[in-house]
Amino acid sequence: MSLSFVTLGVGDAFSALRYSSCLAVEAEGQVLLVDCPHPIRKMMREASESSGVALDADRVSAVALTHLHADHASGLEGLGYFSFFVLKKKLEVLAHPAVADRLWEGHLAAGMECLIERHGAAPNDKHFEDYYEHTPLSTESTVRHGPFLIESRMTYHHVPTTALRIHAGGRCLGYSADTAFDEGLIDWLSEADLMIHETNYGVHTPYEKLAALPSDLRARMRLIHYPDDFDTGASVIEPLAQGRRYHV
Repeated sequence: MSLSFVTLGVGDAFSALRYSSCLAVEAEGQVLLVDCPHPIRKMMREASESSGVALDADRVSAVALTHLHADHASGLEGLGYFSFFVLKKKLEVLAHPAVADRLWEGHLAAGMECLIERHGAAPNDKHFEDYYEHTPLSTESTVRHGPFLIESRMTYHHVPTTALRIHAGGRCLGYSADTAFDEGLIDWLSEADLMIHETNYGVHTPYEKLAALPSDLRARMRLIHYPDDFDTGASVIEPLAQGRRYHV
């Protein structure tokens, strides 16, 4: 009855050193992906080798999608196709309606709306429901998926984005997703046993703002989505390491 996660990636959209930020959260033998960048199966294989946790598409029960930027959602097409052709099942996507609103037409349809299912056949029209199941997340109530109870909160970002609190095994993991610095969000995340917070340039959260938080809060916080030139050794908040398993 424990809650743990493996960091499949910890980098930002421009990283030349690390995969894009993504977590494989595990409880009671089920794996929930938080975001799904490309190349997701390669990310899982390499993280399996480094962490000792067996991870692949057949263990993923769902993807909790925070937003539609490519460094967080570019692997959904490949994982959706793999589920359709190889696993013979639909991929469940947990996403707030504001996030899911343009997921098909604005992101997936261009590569998935026409499909030749056998040699010599004409392409068939396909729709979101042919590949995926959508379970709406809510900012008003908790949503259950298997052993996970998931709460959502909108963040301040370029496109609709949700932070998450994921409960399982009597523990809670908080995840900021992409966001500008937001004291209200910090307070919301602080109710979790462990908080994962992004830090980066531009309309993201400056490291200096997080480093100025009270020490007891920083002790329960880990950093993700940091740029390649971030000095991980000098950070007063522990940066997550790619390919490691952490217990909440």
